[in-house]
Amino acid sequence: MSKKHILLLHTGGTISMKENAETGSVAPGSANPIAEVMDIPGVDARYTIKEPFQIPSPHMTAEYMMVLKKEIEASDADGVVITHGTDTMEETAYFLHLTLDTPIPVVLTGAMRSSNESGADGLSNLIAAVKTAASGAAHGKGVLVVMNETIHSAALVTKTNTGSLEAFQSRNGGPVGSILKTGPHFFFTPFKTDRFDIQRVDYHIPILKAYAGMDAFLINQLISCDGVVIEAMGQGNVPPDAAKALASLIQFGVPVIIASRCGSGIVQPVYAYEGGGAALKKAGALFAGGLNGQKARLKLLAALSAGHGKNLNRIFP
Repeated sequence: MSKKHILLLHTGGTISMKENAETGSVAPGSANPIAEVMDIPGVDARYTIKEPFQIPSPHMTAEYMMVLKKEIEASDADGVVITHGTDTMEETAYFLHLTLDTPIPVVLTGAMRSSNESGADGLSNLIAAVKTAASGAAHGKGVLVVMNETIHSAALVTKTNTGSLEAFQSRNGGPVGSILKTGPHFFFTPFKTDRFDIQRVDYHIPILKAYAGMDAFLINQLISCDGVVIEAMGQGNVPPDAAKALASLIQFGVPVIIASRCGSGIVQPVYAYEGGGAALKKAGALFAGGLNGQKARLKLLAALSAGHGKNLNRIFP
C-alpha cells in the first residue's frame, strides 16, 4: 500500500510563535518552529509542506480563506492539515466546510501556548491532526478541528475560553471524536451542511450584539451593507427600538440574520411581543439556528456569493 499524501498548510498563529523570556510577550520569529516538523510518529505518510502566508489569527480575512480553499482544490493529497491561529480558526474551518467539495479529510489545528512556553501544545495538536487527516475514518466527515486530543466538526466548534487548553468546545452537539493511542476514534458522523459554489467574498456584513436598552443608532448606519447579523438575546429577541430599526433595514432589502448572544442553544421565533423573535420573523428577519454570529455571517456571505440572495429563506429556514 502506498503512503498517504498529506498536505500541510502553515498559516501562522500561536502555534508558530515563541514567547519572549524577558517580557512574556508572544510574537512571530524569523522562522516558524512548527514548519520544521517533517516526521509524525505513528503515521506512514509523505508530506507536501507549504506556507501560503504567515499571519496572526486576527489578521485572517475571507480572501485568505479563499487562498486556502484553492490550495486544497489544486492538491492531489489524501488529507490536509492546516495550522492556524486559534482566534479565528473556527471561522476558517466553517468557511472551508461550506465551500469545499471534497470527501478527503481537512483538519485545522493550532495552539493555545507558543512553542517555548511551559505546557506548549502545538506539537501534540499537530500530531493529532495529522493522524486524523491520514485516517480513513475521517473520510467524508467534512472539515474538522482537532485540539487537545478532541475532534470537532467545523459546523459546531467554537473557542470558549481565552487561554485554556480546553478552549475549543462544540456547541449543542459535543465533539465528534477523540484521539486515542491507536489513532482517531469517531463517535458519530457530523451532519451535512449546504455547500456553496462561491465566486467572490468582498461583502460587507457586520455583526452586532444586542444589549439592554439597545436603540436604532448603530443599526441605522448599516443601510448600505450587504447583510447584517445580530446576536440577539435568548432565543432571538431584541429591544423594541432596535427591532423597529431592523424592520426598516429589511424593508430596504438588507438581509437580517438573527443569532443568539448565548453560548449555546437554538434561536427560534417564539416570542410575539415587540422585538420578540416571532415579531422579527414576521418583519422578514431570518434565523441562524444553532450558528453563532461569526458563522452565521460566513454562511450569509457564502449564500450571497453563490447567488442565493433571493432564496435566503431556504438557507436560513
